[in-house]
Amino acid sequence: MNLGEILDKAMEVDASDVHLICGNKPMLRIARDLVPVEDSEILTEEDMYEFYDTLVEGNVDKDEVFNTNRRLDMSYVHRDIRLRVNISLSDDVPLCTLRLIKNELPSYESLGVPDIVRRMTYQPQGLILVTGKTNSGKSTTLNALVNYINENQNKKILTLENPVEYKHHSKKSLIVQKEVGKGRDSLTFSDGVKNSLREDCDILVIGEIRDKVTMEAAIEMAESGHLVIGTLHTKSCAETIDRMINFYEVRDQASIKYLLSSLLKLVVSQRLLKGRDGKLVLVPEVMVVDNIVAGIIRKEKLSVSEIEDAIQSGLEKGSIGLINSLAKLFVEDKITLDQAKAQIEEKNIEILNRTIMQLKINRNK
Repeated sequence: MNLGEILDKAMEVDASDVHLICGNKPMLRIARDLVPVEDSEILTEEDMYEFYDTLVEGNVDKDEVFNTNRRLDMSYVHRDIRLRVNISLSDDVPLCTLRLIKNELPSYESLGVPDIVRRMTYQPQGLILVTGKTNSGKSTTLNALVNYINENQNKKILTLENPVEYKHHSKKSLIVQKEVGKGRDSLTFSDGVKNSLREDCDILVIGEIRDKVTMEAAIEMAESGHLVIGTLHTKSCAETIDRMINFYEVRDQASIKYLLSSLLKLVVSQRLLKGRDGKLVLVPEVMVVDNIVAGIIRKEKLSVSEIEDAIQSGLEKGSIGLINSLAKLFVEDKITLDQAKAQIEEKNIEILNRTIMQLKINRNK
């Protein structure tokens, strides 16, 4: 079975990912489950090197990056479907993980992302962060936001991605997409952010803020009067604040806390759970940075529980606590109670039960 046949099968069954690992059958990720490709053989070393050659397509820069870093992130196109590709090594043999990117972006409304996130894109400047663990739908949410702005606002949008997943086309906005990496449009995210200051863009979208240099460049961009939307690999709003502060040395943290408290507008942290109907359900936690949250960020010692309490007390301003999201999804019969409990600490289960009871009372009024 060649790569094209495997990808055709993945498209046919609406798989999200393809895993190609020596000594195993090709595996497809279908609604979170791993399923082997029917009638497939176990992959050999020779198969894996053939897949590598097919994906890299003789590109010298990509080959050099892989041989230097022992890994490669790139994009690949099959039958007009874009794929996000990661190639790494196991026992010195290439292995490939491919994410299928749907050509049609789901509508912003269909994703289940709270409306406050969309409304925040009308901010003239500041920092908006979409966060979550791997496979939590960050890229889909980010691109749905970009598409919404593109359709409804007259802005210049510049995106920095590694690799470019969804291909956007200018609508009401002017949109420029740049791929980050050796031999691509920008060598690094931080280089791309710094250059964007000279490109007269209104909104900068950073595919991933992964280090202090990129964080500093993003803050500088937001300070200079631009709206910056980025992603971070964190599992909650409180952890996001902690991660950003810890990019910096202790002696610099007071000044960065002050900057973040004034520039950060909103953090949405999301998770995906397999719903009762077998489809993935978005579980959002949203933190609108009001005066209370800003004050907590500026404190000498950051308190996770204080941030969680502030989110809960900021519901009228658009904040949404994780427990509220889980309770709502359970009451709407989209997830089970066990699933909801598994997402929170034991000490918060009683709060979850009370929230569910209150929601049921409100529905029956």
